Amino acid sequence: MEATVIIDIPATTTGAVNKRLVQLRETGGAVILGRVLTLVVSTDDDENAESVIEAANEASREHPCRVIVVTRGGRDRESRLDAQIRVGGDAGASEVVVLRLYGELAGHEDSVVIPFLLPDTPVVAWWPDKPPAVPAQNPLGRLAIRRITDATGAPDPAATIKSRLQSYTAGDTDLSWARATPWRALLTSAMDQPPHEKLLSATVSGLATEPAVDLIAGWLASRIDGPVRRRAGELRIDLHRETESISLSRPQTGKTATLSRSGAPDALVSLARRETRDCLAEDLRRLDPDETYEAALAGLDRVVYE
Repeated sequence: MEATVIIDIPATTTGAVNKRLVQLRETGGAVILGRVLTLVVSTDDDENAESVIEAANEASREHPCRVIVVTRGGRDRESRLDAQIRVGGDAGASEVVVLRLYGELAGHEDSVVIPFLLPDTPVVAWWPDKPPAVPAQNPLGRLAIRRITDATGAPDPAATIKSRLQSYTAGDTDLSWARATPWRALLTSAMDQPPHEKLLSATVSGLATEPAVDLIAGWLASRIDGPVRRRAGELRIDLHRETESISLSRPQTGKTATLSRSGAPDALVSLARRETRDCLAEDLRRLDPDETYEAALAGLDRVVYE
């Protein structure tokens, strides 16, 4: 694999960083013609920045992009911009620009980011830890057509995902929704099999701190008229029709799930927990509004928590 070129540029300006990017393209042959979007990552957790960059790099192999990672230092320090450029190697199919903002500059991240946005390409904003209250009204969120949050690491994941509806704007999504995609696909396939009866009720259980489970419950509640219950416990979903029941279960740390239905032998299916990079790649695949996610958020009001 090609070695990663990492260039640190301390106490710099956006103009100087952009100039160095141009020099790298001219000397190294890197081009931006194949970049399909700009991914802007905003994080307050500098210690977690490397894992965030790794996830963005992996996602960029499917969606070549420029990745701009903004981290913030102490606001009580003198205003300063420290930058780092990564190309090649573990930078994936992207250019990674890491911007560390200090002092008053930390409150103007949109102004610092704008000079690095690729022309005529969509912008996606991702907050891997603490997102703004209303992502679409955040200065970075206003630049983006797609805004990605992640309720999984929040202090109260269940309350956090429930609050997403109040701030929802077309283009918003959450990585916990992408984590639920394989489960939703398997359940949809199972429900499309005979006897083709409507669902009467559903019970969804899992860790109380797993918002993907809440979203599955909300999604089911948006699709059926009967009651949907959410319980804390084993990872399991039970669907009830007039003449049959369907269940999908998996050990919390397992990779194989069991699909059961009345009158049929159990089936084993691969269903490992999705990595952040895979969830991010899915969200970058779809840049239009996700009405199903909005419906799942709205459906949470109909879910009965036990």
